[in-house]
Amino acid sequence: MNNEDLMAVRPDDLAHALLNRRKILKESLPDVIRTLEAEDEVVKPRYDRSKLRFDKINVDIKALKKNRDKCQNEASEILYSIKQIEVRLTENGKMINLNPKWKREKVEKSLELIEKNIQTQALDQLTERKMLEERKKIIDENEAWLKNRKDANPEMLEYIEKRKEMSKLFKKADKFHREMIVKVEKAQPLYEKQKSEGDELREIRSQLDRARELLSQSDRAITHWERRLNEGFDDLGPGFPNLLESMNLVEKGGPSTFAKKDKRKK
Repeated sequence: MNNEDLMAVRPDDLAHALLNRRKILKESLPDVIRTLEAEDEVVKPRYDRSKLRFDKINVDIKALKKNRDKCQNEASEILYSIKQIEVRLTENGKMINLNPKWKREKVEKSLELIEKNIQTQALDQLTERKMLEERKKIIDENEAWLKNRKDANPEMLEYIEKRKEMSKLFKKADKFHREMIVKVEKAQPLYEKQKSEGDELREIRSQLDRARELLSQSDRAITHWERRLNEGFDDLGPGFPNLLESMNLVEKGGPSTFAKKDKRKK
């Protein structure tokens, strides 16, 4: 629409159009608001349920992550300590096996022989009791041997115990991590559902706020344009500036508002 087309639009026609639009809005907005309120009542509980489910599983994920990190950090600290002990043991030539394979096999072979004799031979109670005592003696001697070996190598024992503890912590960390991955996979569709319903709820409430705002302005706008149609478009006092100022300026040969804007852009 050029300047001539704009100038051809009569102020009364434009005011009537704006007044009618405001009256139509005033009549239709209550129904619009009721519809949006009904949609809000449907979507809000659905969103709350989705958010509750997502928040709950998110709490579980955070707890699992905290436990995993705690185990990993403790295990890493022990690993650092193990490396230091390992260096000292290697330098001192004390990196030994406290319970070597040859010793284990010797004890196991003696115990198996006694068990075989008990199971396969017809023994009197005295002989059987002696064999049981012999078995107990072998076990006690082996435990004493291990104890003496450990007592003689306290740093090696510490090294073994720390490795056991480290392994246990890393296994616990892996367990927490696997459980966390399962929870994360379950949380993803819950997050997407909650986000979708949250976006829908925000859109409904945005439209609802706008509709309520328009309705609250309706009476004032209708009064405004009715007064304009009755009293004219010149300056009528506070809140009623001269609406014909720009038109009068153009009629006298001055630049239009659009021309001023175009000039400022350049």
